[in-house]
Amino acid sequence: MIEFHLDERSGLSPYLQLVRQVRQAMRLGLLREGDQLPTVKDVVARLAINPNTVLKAYRELEHEGLVAARPGVGTFVSATLTDGSLAAHGPLRQELRRWLAKARRAGLDEESIEALFLTTFRTSAGEEIA
Repeated sequence: MIEFHLDERSGLSPYLQLVRQVRQAMRLGLLREGDQLPTVKDVVARLAINPNTVLKAYRELEHEGLVAARPGVGTFVSATLTDGSLAAHGPLRQELRRWLAKARRAGLDEESIEALFLTTFRTSAGEEIA
């Protein structure tokens, strides 16, 4: 089961962070069709957020056709976002882990690593479009 976390520095509202985390877990194959999402009560207790925030996130995912609510039972994944090439992700993940270790050895903290990655990612994406 997915465990949500919130990042106050992300600039995203809490409900969008929850939505994004579910989508990412689905893309990586961590959440599959039929898997149950944590109950609203569990998410509220773990993250200390308003129940309406969780409900809003779950409603958006339901509207997108990714999850389905079963009254009295819970919310379940009803679709998948994987492209079937998860096997290809293994080598990329290992390479990324090596890069992260190298960045830490170079003295970068988590925030600096994230900033470096995001700016490089955005610049690279812009270059590919042009």
